[in-house]
Amino acid sequence: MGFWKKKRVLITGHTGFKGSWLALWLQYLGANVFGYSNTPSVSEPNLYKLAGVGENMDSVYGNILDYELLQSFIHKVQPEFIFHLAAQPLVRESYLKPIETFSVNIMGTAHLLEVARHTESVRVVINVTTDKCYENTNSLQGFIESDPLGGADPYSASKACSEIVTSAYERSFYSNSRKLLSSARAGNVIGGGDWAADRIIPDIIRSILHKQKLNIRYPSAIRPWQHVLDCLNGYLLLAQNMGESGEKYVGSWNFGPGEASNISVAQLIEECNKHLDHPVDVLYPSLTQPYEASTLVLNSEKAARMLNWRIELPINQSIEWTMDWYLNYMSKGIQDLTLKQIRDYEKIKGEKHTL
Repeated sequence: MGFWKKKRVLITGHTGFKGSWLALWLQYLGANVFGYSNTPSVSEPNLYKLAGVGENMDSVYGNILDYELLQSFIHKVQPEFIFHLAAQPLVRESYLKPIETFSVNIMGTAHLLEVARHTESVRVVINVTTDKCYENTNSLQGFIESDPLGGADPYSASKACSEIVTSAYERSFYSNSRKLLSSARAGNVIGGGDWAADRIIPDIIRSILHKQKLNIRYPSAIRPWQHVLDCLNGYLLLAQNMGESGEKYVGSWNFGPGEASNISVAQLIEECNKHLDHPVDVLYPSLTQPYEASTLVLNSEKAARMLNWRIELPINQSIEWTMDWYLNYMSKGIQDLTLKQIRDYEKIKGEKHTL
């Protein structure tokens, strides 16, 4: 925990689901946290606002494509570490807004990397992409970091391009400087405070709150589900190892769960229902849906071997923590509830690693 104390850390996309959890965790670890992101959503409950994430950090609300504003803010705060999470993060939304998706996810990455390379203070940059950046053949064989990139939908393709941009910047500019650049690819992340459209657990919670049936597009689709804290723990470990040990940790990294967490959407709903007084009523629309891969599995042996990273919360516990957050957030202080799960996670991690 002592590594992050007083470190100057910038998070782009800090008002989003993962960004809010990461900002709170880094604040808990004693870092000086800064944020650059779009204005928090007002159409849904928002973890950033409800948990008071912005109370203890300096933030700017702006588009990642606004180069001058981004440059001005980064030059002002002089971060040592940057986690780039700002993105258009939804597959279905990318079909509706392909130009915006490509612009934000590709040129937004280029803007951030260009500003960072000209900022003296920056030591480490991590571009957070997705497991969907791989050219997916629906194989049960987990993808490794050297597998071909690609994407059949605009979101996946944009993230594959973001990875290529990252690699090009690392080889063209960062490798010739004292700055270190890597990318991180995670699975389908669950956890309290996610209200994004077309994500399974937020859809479950909305169906409960609005007393509506749950529409499921691909019940048999298999995904590598993991708790947000396991995912973010990977990012933090990677950044710390880059900061301490340098170029050895530059490159691309998978942070996906083990085989036991690769379950179908229908199985995930079944597990969630175990925590509800009344199971959600599910509908399976017969209309043709936009393409999404039926199977997606990651191989994270590199992170386990080199970073000593591992899943601390197995799938059943991940679902339990997630549903507990949603079922209690109306009656508890959300910041306290979220920080409690961070503290509990740190305790579990500490106990396991001292055995």
